[in-house]
Amino acid sequence: MALTGAQNIAKLPELKKKLLWTFALLAVYRVGIYIPVPGVDRLALFDFFEQAKNTLFGLFDMFSGGGLRNISILALGIMPYISASIIIQLLTVVSPDLKRLSKEEGAEGRKKITQYTRYGTVLITLIQGFGIAIGLEQMHSPTGAPVVMLAGWSFRLMTMLTLTTGTVFLMWLGEQMTEKGVGNGISLIIFAGIVAGLPTALSNTFRLVSTGEMSIFVLLFLAVLMVGVLGVIVFCERGQRRVPIQYAKRMMGRRMMGGQSSHLPLRLNTAGVIPPIFASSLLMFPATLANFSSVEWLQQISSAFHPGAILYNVFFIALIVFFCYFYTAIIFDPKGIADNLRKQGGFIPGIRPGQKTKDYIDKVLTRITLWGSIYISVVCVLPMFMIQHFNVPFYFGGTSLLIVVGVAMDFMGKIESYLISRQYEGLMGKTRVKGRR
Repeated sequence: MALTGAQNIAKLPELKKKLLWTFALLAVYRVGIYIPVPGVDRLALFDFFEQAKNTLFGLFDMFSGGGLRNISILALGIMPYISASIIIQLLTVVSPDLKRLSKEEGAEGRKKITQYTRYGTVLITLIQGFGIAIGLEQMHSPTGAPVVMLAGWSFRLMTMLTLTTGTVFLMWLGEQMTEKGVGNGISLIIFAGIVAGLPTALSNTFRLVSTGEMSIFVLLFLAVLMVGVLGVIVFCERGQRRVPIQYAKRMMGRRMMGGQSSHLPLRLNTAGVIPPIFASSLLMFPATLANFSSVEWLQQISSAFHPGAILYNVFFIALIVFFCYFYTAIIFDPKGIADNLRKQGGFIPGIRPGQKTKDYIDKVLTRITLWGSIYISVVCVLPMFMIQHFNVPFYFGGTSLLIVVGVAMDFMGKIESYLISRQYEGLMGKTRVKGRR
């Protein structure tokens, strides 16, 4: 069936062109990862990152596809753009002007919000670039070698300019990928950055087996467990609660309209991968500060919040649950959905339109978000347990798995939809792949 789907892709020159364009832009991104910022001793920096791989630097390095470890022109990756997007979403909730732009002014309003997001990305990148330049000047490798060869304002300004230009270029690359390629360009860039670490992670795993540090039985167990975890992620990411919707019959002229039945899909994981990213960033902050300080109490807090520690896992799960509810409340509006249903003559059987409908949707969403937060917590904490007890490479983190599986499902769903719209058999034959919305 998969071969049939691949043959169908070859029959569509337009789709083949989109796929080639997507892969070409991803190749440009991967080449840019290895172009370094001037004035940095890369060997000393590599030694530093080996020491700081379980801190916030390790997390950001994963999302930048190794760009931060190399201090390349794309070192900050696409994270400033994501941060700016989240900030704009938060401001949309509290700012009447932004809410009016996003809901009332249609395409023009969304275009303005996109422009504000770009400005926010530049501002965040400049601030982060300055912070990275200051941090690099204070870094030393474990052998005592300075990371920056010639410190000073010339290095700081050059670093700020270079990193900002690289992030803006990457943002443009993602937009071009979305417009001319297949799938969401920003998501594909993050996906490519994480997947780029797969060969190294696999080689490290086989090296552990060859040296006797990991038995072949543990390797087989981990392979089976990984397949099981991937299956659970796919099942839960596609999982949804379908709330039945009935539309009342209405006379329009001489015709009877309405009377159809539909459903409102409520996803099990509405918040996506935002909760584990936010939770990881907050909990890794003490360990990051400890790298720049020798204060005893800060070192004690850092050791208590080391990934895999009991206290770390307890707070990690609590923050994931909190951010699942918090971010779901921001992006999902039960009151707006209830109002739209009432205007369109729709109702939930057995529930009165208006406030009662809003309360019912809110109640259902609260219940399934709890199960969604438990699912995300298990997926994110389980790899830490495996890292601590079986010395598995950091690549197999829960957050990276969620991102990789989600983006892969979305990418396959886009190709599937394109093939079906052109009256070809789908990519997986009779199996339909649902993309993430």
